[in-house]
Parts: sequence; structure tokens; C-alpha cells
Amino acid sequence: MRSRQVAVVGAAETRELGVMPGVSNLQLNADAAIAAVADCGLKPSDIDGLACGYLNPADLAHYLGLYPTWIDGTSVGGCSWMLMVRHAVAALQSGLCKTVLVVHGESGRSRVAGPFYHHAEADSLAAQFDNPYGWTGIGAVGMFTLPVVRYMKEFGLTEEDLANVVVAQREWALGNPRAGRQEGISVDEVLSSPMVAYPFRKPMCCLVSDGGGAMVLTLAERAKDFPTRPVYVLGTGEAVESHVCGIASVRDPLRPEFVRVSADLAFTEAGIAREEVDHLMIYDAFAHNPIYGLEGMGFLNYGEAGPFISEGNTHPGGRLPVNTNGGGLSYAHTGSYGMLAMQESLRQLRGEAFRQVPDVHISACHGWGGFFSVCSTIIFGNECP
Repeated sequence: MRSRQVAVVGAAETRELGVMPGVSNLQLNADAAIAAVADCGLKPSDIDGLACGYLNPADLAHYLGLYPTWIDGTSVGGCSWMLMVRHAVAALQSGLCKTVLVVHGESGRSRVAGPFYHHAEADSLAAQFDNPYGWTGIGAVGMFTLPVVRYMKEFGLTEEDLANVVVAQREWALGNPRAGRQEGISVDEVLSSPMVAYPFRKPMCCLVSDGGGAMVLTLAERAKDFPTRPVYVLGTGEAVESHVCGIASVRDPLRPEFVRVSADLAFTEAGIAREEVDHLMIYDAFAHNPIYGLEGMGFLNYGEAGPFISEGNTHPGGRLPVNTNGGGLSYAHTGSYGMLAMQESLRQLRGEAFRQVPDVHISACHGWGGFFSVCSTIIFGNECP
């Protein structure tokens, strides 16, 4: 076993996902935190490390009655909680704390009692160099379409390929009572749905949900003390390439180097090859994200992912199960999906998923934030190396 390996011993989502207009951001964080702590049989007094985003860790600690000696409030967008897991691993291995609670809660749909993203300050990079050209004013869906259109021209990606991403993930969500979209959908139905911003049609855009999740991490040598099946953090990575509106500024938006850097860090630390991954979660705010993830992480060559998905390889029964909860397109998306993606990796490895994939031993989870300016990769396994 690696020296001071870290394990996830508790995990849970909020009791509900979707629309909760009477529940604030703080309460959603608390709901997820309490459930994750209870999942592994602990009490709040057992927690000495706390990480949360879009919320002051001191406020959440006070609300939960915690007195942590290590905190993390990293906020770089939707993958923040994945970076927090990486930071928590380092803190645990360094002896800065013994038990870390990583928490996410966001009233993304109902917008109850923020905080949320605010408009850029007048002297920020975005305000000086993006806003005057209308880049950030068009919102996320418009910001992501320009590089996708370029990708379509360069690699021959079709609208049907994008629609197949939706179809594949809807098949995974089919009948899941916690999924925001539980009904099946066809390629023709996707392509006949309302256009939002070319080439994205409505089902190609993520849900807007209230909800959250949390997890408890500790050193693997303590895993036997908990009632849950431990999931080990085998490797982690993170990388940043641009500022918060970064998709306009990354070196090559079609071949994102920062994605490859993060993935290589995680796979090198885990000591495994891509071929050893049984299950994959890729943050999907829009339908192109799994395509970018499969290629950027090194599972496929650039230009290959669209046909790979259209051929059924990521669908139920396919050779590389991807986004098996339905993803942000069909399960839930609070505005920051990284925690929910990790929760599905953990469920698969614990054998508790709604659409359980057989023989899952390694799950890779990748997310991005800051409108494609930063990313993180976590590799989980259910066997301690």
C-alpha cells in the first residue's frame, strides 16, 4: 500500500435534487454534510478538516458546530470541489488534519440566499479584455458554441454526434427517480428541439438544479473503522491555463493542453493506464464536454470522440461507460457539477449506483471550471493498492 493512502469513507447527496425554493445555499451545504457524516457513522465533533465553495468555510463550520484546524475555500468554478479533494489528500498525508469533510450545496435554480458569481469587477481581466467585445455578456451557452463550431469544421463533428451524447446519457438516467430527465429521447427528437445557440439545442444544455453533495476523507489505515466500503483516491491532478472567462484565451481550445496536464498528473500518480479505467465521469455542462474530455484526457485521439459516442461505446452496455447517472444533461446540474460527478464515481465503486456497471474497480472523474480555464482529474478505486 502506498504510504499514507487516502480513502473516502462517507458520501451522500442532498435528500432532494431539482427544485427546492425554500432551501438556501447554506442549508443545502448542511443537508449534504450531515448526510455524509452520518453515512460513515461519525459525529460533527469528529471532523477537523472542512472544504466548501461559494461559501465561507467559517460560516459553514459555525452552522454545523465544527471546529476545524484545516479549511479550504477554493472557488474556481464547477470543478472546485475536485480540487478540494486533491488539497484534502495533501492535508491528510501531511498530518494537518485527520478527517476532512468536502461539501457542496448550491441553490442553482431557485437562487435562494447566495453567494453566487457576481459581475466582474471593473479592473478585472474579464472586464477589461472580454466584456467590451460582448464575450461574457452572451452567457455560458454562447461562450462555448464558438469553439465547438470551429471543432465541427476542423474534425467533421456533426449535429447528430452532439445529439448522440444526449441520447447516451438519457439512457443512463432512464427511470432514475433522482434524475431530472427520466424519459428516453431519440436523435431526431434532440435535433427537432428548440435551438438555444447554434449548434446547441435545448437537450444539449445542462439542467439547472438545486442540490449538492458531500464526502468524508481520511487515511486509508483508518478505513476499517467505518461501516462503509472505502473508496481510495488513487491519483489526482489539476491545471489552469487562463483567467475565469478562459475559453477565449486558452492556447488551443480544440486541443486543451491544461486538460491533458491534469489527466497525466492523475494517471501518473495512480500508476495506471487509460485502458485500466472501468468507468468515466466527465463534467458535462453542454453536450460537447464528454467529447472534449475523452480526447483531452487521452482516451482517444482528437477528432475521434464524436463517432466513438455515436457508435454506442459510452451507452449502457458499451465498452467505456460514461456519465452513468445521466450527467449534467439528464441527472442534475446545480451550476457546479464536480461534486455530483464524483458522487456517481463513488456509487459505482461502492456498488450502489442506480444503473450499476458490473466489475467497476477504477473510475476516473474529470471536471472543469471558470468557463474552461481550469480543470481537475480524480482517479478513484475500490481496491487499496
